[in-house]
Amino acid sequence: MGEQDDVVAAVSAGVRAMRIEADAVSAAAERVAPELAEAVRLIRRAQGRVLVSGLGKSGHIGAKMAATLASTGTPAQFVHATEALHGDSGTATPADVAILISNSGETAEVNHFARMLQAWGVPRIAMTRDPSSTLALLCDVHLDIRVEREADPLGLAPTSSATVTLAIGDALAAALMTLSGFTPADFAQRHPGGSLGAQLGAAR
Repeated sequence: MGEQDDVVAAVSAGVRAMRIEADAVSAAAERVAPELAEAVRLIRRAQGRVLVSGLGKSGHIGAKMAATLASTGTPAQFVHATEALHGDSGTATPADVAILISNSGETAEVNHFARMLQAWGVPRIAMTRDPSSTLALLCDVHLDIRVEREADPLGLAPTSSATVTLAIGDALAAALMTLSGFTPADFAQRHPGGSLGAQLGAAR
């Protein structure tokens, strides 16, 4: 097989991965509404911030989730699950609500943090693939991030599951924006920099 054939096969695998991820998001959209409603109610009742926590790829997705929530009118902060066990847990108060992410629901550091938050009376939302997992059982609300398969050629890397987690986080942000009546002017106040800030400023 020549280089051109190698590239064609590789690109085919890449496109197939995108289709697998798109199907996974569509399947999640069909089932997530009741759980999403519970999560929205829990967040709306909180007087403080949304603390988002995870480890590894789930942590990276969690950091993006917190950033999106914060920029769209829901005060949020990412807390790395390992750092939480070394003092960063001190950021949590009973006025907050936590979103804890672990695909398996068995990540030791995330579960330890969940137990700490539970002891302090912080409401908790789990994002896992298994509603009977340790993390799901430690939380008040469970958001189902299961996928039929991961999108990489080996079916092992966090690809589809990470995409579904990100999409549900965006859905949560969109729901909260709608409830709060968040406007383009509100967004512009929080995003004055860069090309987007310039675009929003010109529109005012």
